[in-house]
Amino acid sequence: MANPWAGEVEIALNGVPHQARLTLGTLAELEAALGSGTLVELVERFEAGRFSTRDVLMLVVAGLRGGGWTGQATDLVAVEIGGGPVGAAQAAAQLLARAFTVPEAR
Repeated sequence: MANPWAGEVEIALNGVPHQARLTLGTLAELEAALGSGTLVELVERFEAGRFSTRDVLMLVVAGLRGGGWTGQATDLVAVEIGGGPVGAAQAAAQLLARAFTVPEAR
């Protein structure tokens, strides 16, 4: 089960749950992979609903790697991500939100 206080999001790969989170190292890798873009621009794209499948894939891979997964983006080509493309986009958005906010106490 994912711990939102630790910035974790659960992502299922072929039915197997994985804990994903954006660490400082994976955020740096993500920013480098964006090329000319910044993380702020990536957040703005998600907030405006203008994100691409590349954005989603990069965030999912970064989050999984931050959670200890050792794979690469190419390893996800034949993998079923829980919830399909919509589930992947939701997980990517949650990863971004949890990396930069503190969950509210309930």
